[in-house]
Amino acid sequence: MTSLASLRDKTAIVGIGQTPFTRGTDLTTLGLHLEAAHEAIADAGLTPEDIDGVMPNELAGTIAEDFILELGLPNLAFSSTIRTGGASFVSAIQSAALAVAAGVATNVLLVAGRRGYSAQRVSKTSEGAIAPHPVMRQIDEFERPFGNTVAAQWFAQAARRHMHEYGTTSEDFGHIAVAVRGHANLNPRALMHEKTMTLEQHQASPFISDPLRLFDCSLETDGATAIVITSAERAKDAPKSGVPILGVGEGHGDPPTSITQKRDLTRIEGLERAAERAYAMAGLGPDEIDCAQIYDGFTWIVLASLEACGFCAPGEGGGFVRDGRIALGGALPVNTSGGLLSEGHCSGANLLSEAVRQLRREVEPARQVPDCERVLVTGEGDFHEGAALILGDAR
Repeated sequence: MTSLASLRDKTAIVGIGQTPFTRGTDLTTLGLHLEAAHEAIADAGLTPEDIDGVMPNELAGTIAEDFILELGLPNLAFSSTIRTGGASFVSAIQSAALAVAAGVATNVLLVAGRRGYSAQRVSKTSEGAIAPHPVMRQIDEFERPFGNTVAAQWFAQAARRHMHEYGTTSEDFGHIAVAVRGHANLNPRALMHEKTMTLEQHQASPFISDPLRLFDCSLETDGATAIVITSAERAKDAPKSGVPILGVGEGHGDPPTSITQKRDLTRIEGLERAAERAYAMAGLGPDEIDCAQIYDGFTWIVLASLEACGFCAPGEGGGFVRDGRIALGGALPVNTSGGLLSEGHCSGANLLSEAVRQLRREVEPARQVPDCERVLVTGEGDFHEGAALILGDAR
């Protein structure tokens, strides 16, 4: 069996593409994907004919045949779709890297995002929402009849339990929201580029599902992000420096049930397992990460993910995010683009594009993390499924 370490540094990200994040678009979800895909392919110095692998994103509802038809991919040899909600995009990177390293594919395109405001709105589940997974059947049977129907409610219960167990406060969640909003204010691509936030404003925002307030919840936006993965050897000939994949891991909750039925609501066990595997593959530890792009569907997910990834011990996330530690200039800058909370909700793919830009030194000077050589990117989805990725310095 191939060891994890043997995959380290064998593949690289050579292209990224991203549409604007908007609230209102005339494009279909597929149209958004194609726009981002063309940009990523061009960024990699390739043409659609060079793409022989594609990984559509389950939350968008697209399929490989969409890309074959619309992009013109005559040489497609590999396609796959990962189904772990918000963890899917980072998990897909693992599959794409394996396909490239094994010689199954040469250049793999990954795309995510959707009409998350104009059609597929989470807050209005009747408007084109993605059908629930089979793992959600127990919610349909045992929880939905009592009104426990959407993600804000599910994660509110985990957040409240964390507060009960460890003394975490709403202000701790607010420190996360304020930090990433400050980053978005420095990012012209961010939907919330011009809207500042204070801790007082966070605390005054209305409850969506106690204890989660409006500003604890990620944005609903239209937009898409795409990346291209190839081998480290081929990346040397790319027009821009390739960003090497040092470590990647996938993890699943046990049991894979609704949050209310977890043995410990406060832990994202899938991410704990994923991070452990990514660190092992990279031969690195949490103290060697320069910045983190953490899936932030809700502020509590960021706090719990910092614990799951070993940046602090279980229960210590509240203290970790205080005093500017996760802001630019702090010990561990988090979500330097504004993330899902303040840049745009792109199923976590925009966290990956930000990581690549940081490592390429392509972000605005005020947003650039000094001496940024290793970035951790996470995904969280469904009921505490997780994925973790460690990228290295662009070459």
